Amino acid sequence: MDVLKENDRYFGEQAAKCASSDRISRELYAEFGVKTGLRDENGKGVLTGLTNISEVTAFKFIDGVKTPCDGELLYRGYDVRDLIRGSSRFAFEEAAYLLLFGDLPDRAQLDEFIRVLAEKRMMPTNFTRDVIMKAPSADIMNSMTKSVLTLASYDPLAGDLSLPNVLRQCVQLMSVLPKRS
Repeated sequence: MDVLKENDRYFGEQAAKCASSDRISRELYAEFGVKTGLRDENGKGVLTGLTNISEVTAFKFIDGVKTPCDGELLYRGYDVRDLIRGSSRFAFEEAAYLLLFGDLPDRAQLDEFIRVLAEKRMMPTNFTRDVIMKAPSADIMNSMTKSVLTLASYDPLAGDLSLPNVLRQCVQLMSVLPKRS
């Protein structure tokens, strides 16, 4: 099977996993006044949302008093410190899988995800020379923003907002953007 068809199969299967692990009760939107997309129920609003992907704790209530505490960052209920301590040498890939699909991968799932990331790692021909090297920036965030926007022009499915395609785009971006090792 060629790589493109294999990737299409992978993203199609994994899209269902994304959808099921990221379902948010509609009642929460009304309860907390959260807008969906760019509009509220009257056609006005701003982009906001609810998430079950991460949680940050900066305060605890002790005897009814809001008290600063050592910060805590949870990904899907897992403390990131525990994820790092218990991780294999593929901490980035394991965390990315957890964030995308809702649970930690088993060995076979991790191996397949690493393979898909590796296949997406290739940059378009001359991209590095034309986009990164010819117009360098001292600000890495500006360089990354410019690169992401430019990469969209190389994607024939840039406007396809189906879940499998957006998942493919996410994985492709993760595979080409710099990671701290």
